Amino acid sequence: MRGGAQAHLLEAEDGCWYVVKFKNNPQHRRILVNEWVAATFLRYLNLAAAPAAVIEITAEFLAANPEVAIQLGSRTVPVTPGWHFGSQYPGDPASLAVYDFLPDSLLVKVANLGEFPGMLVFDKWMSNADARQAVFFRAEVESASPVSDGFTVDWFERRAADPPKAERGRPAGRSSGPAQVRRAFVAHMIDHGYVFDGPNWTFTDSPLQGLYFRPTVYAGVTGWPDFDPWLDRVMHFPESMIDEALRQVPAEWLDGDSDSLEALLEKLLARRKRVASLIEDCTQGKVNLFPNWR
Repeated sequence: MRGGAQAHLLEAEDGCWYVVKFKNNPQHRRILVNEWVAATFLRYLNLAAAPAAVIEITAEFLAANPEVAIQLGSRTVPVTPGWHFGSQYPGDPASLAVYDFLPDSLLVKVANLGEFPGMLVFDKWMSNADARQAVFFRAEVESASPVSDGFTVDWFERRAADPPKAERGRPAGRSSGPAQVRRAFVAHMIDHGYVFDGPNWTFTDSPLQGLYFRPTVYAGVTGWPDFDPWLDRVMHFPESMIDEALRQVPAEWLDGDSDSLEALLEKLLARRKRVASLIEDCTQGKVNLFPNWR
């Protein structure tokens, strides 16, 4: 796969495919911790990101598949056997086309386009030093009504309670009617290794940090309600989710960094009250991606 971590697309024993980042990747083992924490929090925030898994890669598998390795210049570095981070691919790569770019004519029709403001809330809170990354693919989308923007997608489980604004689009006074299924493009948010400023485990902020490079995804933002319910969920983020993420990180990914990670997450909780101002700063940059925000 493309990217500095040199992830590989691998099929696991459960029959699913995963984009796997290795513990000894060129960016740092902390990248795996960042990915796991981000996946745990995104699941709570109910944003469309890939399910995460801890993937065991054995010495026997590596011996049988020598192409699974890391390239550093002219040197080939073997992958270390053990536990690695896996981000579930949305289907079988032999039959599912996944795109990292859509023209505006298709981008405006993406079923969950309204989740990009929610991802900005997440990226600002988590100090994602990378630009927002997303991929797109066609999936079965279940609409509650032909006049509703509401949807559910069957490629991974979503919580139906308190749906985002984009899922509450049914006009007042209209009957919900029977569910209707259609095929549409959906966005899948990916690549969270550079939250916490990557391996630096610190918080850096700039107006353009964490933004998606296509202004079309923010064209519908007219005010603070477009960041609901995610901004409220971050403001009231439960400490229990911090504990859940900490408990599930494999010890070999930390390698003595446990205290540093706990201190980092304590700072993250204190940072919640700054998220709104960090989002507002996005409108003050040289490039304003929110032309309709008044």
